[in-house]
Amino acid sequence: MSLFSVAYRCLFRDLVLVCCCVLAAVSSSFVTAEPVSVGRFDSSNSQPVSPWQVVRFDEKIPATQFQIIDWHNRSALEAVAESSMALLARPVEVDIEKTPILCWQWWVDMPVDQADMNIKAGDDYAARLYLTFDLPDDQLGLGTRLKLSLARQIYGDQVPEAAINYVWDNKHPIGTQQNNVYTDRAKMVVQRTGSVDTGRWVDERRNVQTDVNELFNSAGAKLIQIALASDTDNTKSSARALFANLHFVSNKESCYF
Repeated sequence: MSLFSVAYRCLFRDLVLVCCCVLAAVSSSFVTAEPVSVGRFDSSNSQPVSPWQVVRFDEKIPATQFQIIDWHNRSALEAVAESSMALLARPVEVDIEKTPILCWQWWVDMPVDQADMNIKAGDDYAARLYLTFDLPDDQLGLGTRLKLSLARQIYGDQVPEAAINYVWDNKHPIGTQQNNVYTDRAKMVVQRTGSVDTGRWVDERRNVQTDVNELFNSAGAKLIQIALASDTDNTKSSARALFANLHFVSNKESCYF
């Protein structure tokens, strides 16, 4: 075999290997991460099971009541608030770089008429989806640490490093974003408002990674907990909400409803 033939074959082999590597890299860029379910409720159990648990902030305040029911063709978590407040919460391990999109469905009978997210006496919502995060140590300055320490002395260890509340409000425009009236470590995001969409299932989709980065001017946040609530303790009123099919998907993937 001539030296030319040997060189030609080696060159051809190398080109094939390079092409295969390029194709593999391109193909991998189109592979989507597997969806991560964090709340698909089974009505064969009337009560939420581990890892879900009820979290109360003040034992003097009646707790919102939670149960799992079948409601309009869905197994769902029902939250009924009667001058009450409690979260149904669970820890989560979700890589929001790979699956940043939170999908869920919720139903509200009616918004809380007397609510006002600008004052403590009105800090109530017919439905609230609550996410908490740990932030990288190098992104928590001294001032933030002092604020956290003071807030936790007043309100307890439940004050997170960062939290986002997606709420069904009564009057503020969809897209409204502001600090919670109790702490700037929790941001309120109006996902739905008023009574236009009440009395039916509503599909939702949020890019959690984008939201936490923008709301806290922070990259690298780690999602640690998700919670659901309907609360009416401040306005001494009533509300009912249902939640179903909570899951995370990759950025370009559709929700699984």
